[in-house]
Amino acid sequence: MRIIGDHTALALEGHLDVRSAADARVLLHQAVDGGQGDLVLDLGRLESWDATGLGVIMGTHRRAGRLGRRLVLRAVPAQLQRLLVATRLHRILAVEGTVSDVRGATLPGLGPVAGQPIVAPLL
Repeated sequence: MRIIGDHTALALEGHLDVRSAADARVLLHQAVDGGQGDLVLDLGRLESWDATGLGVIMGTHRRAGRLGRRLVLRAVPAQLQRLLVATRLHRILAVEGTVSDVRGATLPGLGPVAGQPIVAPLL
């Protein structure tokens, strides 16, 4: 698992699972605690996740809310989009673009989020 970015935008690469959850949680919470406004979490290079990883995202969402911030998910992989819909978490989490429901219908998502791009893009 690699996390690259700053207090405004982060990109996750690799596997967000039980093995990486503790380290990811620390880094994501530091990003939430150290910034203001939206925190954009780019998931475009996330290869896999498990329930523990999803719990890290939800915990980061709750922490951001307590601090007056919003966690925004960007480039959510299709399989994770389907999981968010199946669990109805797409109603709680801010997701850029559109999210397809389990029958393939398009549900409304957020439009483009104002803010800075990821400072150190994944190579």
